[in-house]
Amino acid sequence: MINTSYTMAGVTSKNPVVMASGTFGFGKEYGAYYDLNRLGGISGKGLTLHPKEGNSGLRVYETPSGMLNSVGLENPGVAAFLQEECPRWEALDLARIVNLGGNTLQDYIEGARLIEEDAIARQRSGRPAVDMIELNISCPNVKAGGMAYGIKTEVAREVVREIRAVTTLPLIIKLSPNAEDLVSMAEMCEKEGADAISLVNTFSAMKIDIYKRRSVFNNLYAGLSGPAIKPIALRMVHQVCKAVEIPVIGMGGISSPEDIIEFIMAGAAVIQVGTYNFINIRAGIDLVDGVERFMQDQGIQSLDEIRGIL
Repeated sequence: MINTSYTMAGVTSKNPVVMASGTFGFGKEYGAYYDLNRLGGISGKGLTLHPKEGNSGLRVYETPSGMLNSVGLENPGVAAFLQEECPRWEALDLARIVNLGGNTLQDYIEGARLIEEDAIARQRSGRPAVDMIELNISCPNVKAGGMAYGIKTEVAREVVREIRAVTTLPLIIKLSPNAEDLVSMAEMCEKEGADAISLVNTFSAMKIDIYKRRSVFNNLYAGLSGPAIKPIALRMVHQVCKAVEIPVIGMGGISSPEDIIEFIMAGAAVIQVGTYNFINIRAGIDLVDGVERFMQDQGIQSLDEIRGIL
């Protein structure tokens, strides 16, 4: 029997296909098209302590082999998620990951505390709804002039350390490819108690409307994702996998079963799929089936046989 599962920090992903934050909502809409329980996991829409309306103006722009987005973390806030979405998450048989962001350290701490308290209460009643927290440190630090927490290692260290201290849930740190030293950032996360690392988030990029003579986005820059970034993301995942002992979740431009196998061979424990969800509404189930077909065709019984072979 083919084994596609992976267990990290006590949480099992039955296959390597996890839906990336910001591209899948909380799963409800996609659940109308296929059984979400076939997936390995879902990283929900990025949450902040308080609700956010997101950025004004154009939010998404298609580029050759990719997409620029300037959504701005529009979300209902942590409390609304716990009250409105968690009851539905309780019934899902997959890894359920909350993606948490914040503009101040206190926002991160308070958001993580609320998630922790809710998880403990649901666990006592036998109705767990959250398995892991994925900490998004690509958010702008308002007290540091808007520079993202995830750019400088020592700035990120404080966030990781403080969140590790307030939650017992397995903690994933989502890294930005725009960090000054991505490998050092990953090593710091491991030392500060992270259970896993996910990378990469979007690349900072730009598009100019040459007729209006301005950026197409009100915020000037936006995040680039999609197949265009995959070779760079794959290289970064490989480098981080070689530097840390904790599991690495790879992402960046994945749009085929073959892409997933590449990330697994580079050392990824599992992967996350983002932009491809906008291209193929059945991306999740198609990728799960595709990985299983590849393994059957190649005589691979377990992904452990090929994980990290480079």
